[in-house]
Amino acid sequence: MDGKIGIIGTGYVGLVAGVCFAMKYPVVCVDVDSEKVDAINDGIAPFYEPKLDELLQKVSASGNISATTDIEQAVRECDYIFISVGTPSMHSGEIDLRYVKAVARDIGKSLRNMDKYIVIIQRSTVVPTTTRDMVGKIIAENSGKTTGEHFGIAFVPEFLREGNAVDDFLEPDRIIIGTEDKKVEELLHKLYADFYSQFPEDKIISMSIESAELVKYASNSFLAGKISFANEIASLAELIPGVDIVDVMAGVGMDHRISEKYFGAGAGFGGSCFPKDIKALIHFARTKAFEPIILEAILERNNRQAMHIVDLIEDIVSSIHTARITILGLSFKPGTSDMRDAPSLKIISELIERGAGEIVGYDPKANDEARQILGNRIKYADNVQDALRGANIAVVLTEWDEFRKLTPAEFKKCMAESVLVDARRIYNYDEFSSQLKFYAVGRKHHN
Repeated sequence: MDGKIGIIGTGYVGLVAGVCFAMKYPVVCVDVDSEKVDAINDGIAPFYEPKLDELLQKVSASGNISATTDIEQAVRECDYIFISVGTPSMHSGEIDLRYVKAVARDIGKSLRNMDKYIVIIQRSTVVPTTTRDMVGKIIAENSGKTTGEHFGIAFVPEFLREGNAVDDFLEPDRIIIGTEDKKVEELLHKLYADFYSQFPEDKIISMSIESAELVKYASNSFLAGKISFANEIASLAELIPGVDIVDVMAGVGMDHRISEKYFGAGAGFGGSCFPKDIKALIHFARTKAFEPIILEAILERNNRQAMHIVDLIEDIVSSIHTARITILGLSFKPGTSDMRDAPSLKIISELIERGAGEIVGYDPKANDEARQILGNRIKYADNVQDALRGANIAVVLTEWDEFRKLTPAEFKKCMAESVLVDARRIYNYDEFSSQLKFYAVGRKHHN
C-alpha cells in the first residue's frame, strides 16, 4: 500500500491504531492536547495499555510515527484519515457528537484548497446514519467538494478491548468496511489486506455504512448482555444451596453455540464502551418509536449488580458507619487505568450515600485516575498491605493478577477482621472459606 495514514484523536482507539499501523505505514497522529502530542513525539503513551509503550518507542525510533496539533497538516500529507475522537454519553443517553462534528468541519476546511483525493474513515462509534448524513455532509459543505468524487467516506468499527487493545488490533476476528463507494471499498480492502498479509480474505467484510454502524452497537450490546445474564443467574444461584455460578456458566459456555467468553459473574460491566453504547442504542431506538426492552434490561441488571454488592457489604459489617472498607481494584477491568463507568464508582458512591465511615481504595494502575474522579471522598493506599491494614472488610472489584496471588494468610495478617468479598470470583472457594469469613458472588453464603 502506498500512502500515509492520519489518525485524529489519540485516545485508546486512535493511538493504538496509529502505533500499530506505524509498524508498516507512515502515520501522523493529531490531537488538540499539546501535552499528549509532545508525549507521543517523545515515544511515551499518555495512558496505560499493555505493550503500547514498547511498540510506540519502536515505531518512533523508526521515524514512522509523528504527532501534531495541526489537522490541516495531516489532511495535506495523508491519503487516509481515521476519525477516532470521543463520543461521550449525554444525560439522555444520546451520544455527544460535538468532537466528531468539529473534526469533520476541520477536515472540510483543510480540503477546500487542496487538489487531492482522500479517504475519510469514521472510526468513533456513532449511531446509524451519522457517518453518511452528518460527517459526510459536514465535510462536503466545508470543503465545497463532492463526496465520492473528491473524497471518499466509510465507517470501519473497532473491536478493541482495553487491556488487550494492541493484540486485538494486530489479530482481529474480522474487519468490517462500511461503504457503498466501490473505490473506497477497494482502497480500504487493499490497505487492510496489505497490513494483515496472512488475514483470510473472507474475514474482510463489506456492507452499507449504516449496517457497519449497527454492527458495532449490536456486538457490544450482545457481549454486555452475556455479562448481565451471568449476573442474573448468579443472583439466583446465591439462593440455592450447593450451586456455584462458576461451575454453572462453565457448563453453559462449553456449548460451541454459546462460548464461555463474557460469562464471568461479578460486579458488573463498565468502561468506555458497553454502558455508553447501550444507552446510545436505547436512545436511538426510541427516536424510531421502538422500545428496546432487552437493552434496557441489560443496563438494569448491571445497575442492580452494583447495588447487590453494596447490600452484601452492609449486611456483613456490624455497622457501615464505623467500618473500614477496603476496595481492591478501581479500574473497570485489569490491564487498564480506565475508570469510566467502573463498577467501583457506583459501589463507592452508594456506600458513601449510605453513610460508610471509611473507604480505602487501591489499584495497581488507576489510583491517580481515582484521585481525579473521587478526590478526598475516599482514602488511597499505595500497596495491597496498606490497603488491607486495619480493614473490617475487603472487597475485590478488579481481577488484577496482584490480587489473585494473595493468600488467606495475607488477608488475616493485615486486616482487623478477616472478612472478604470476592466480587470477581478469583479465589478458590473451599480454600478461602475455610480460613476467612468469605463471600463469593454466585454462591450461597454460609458464613
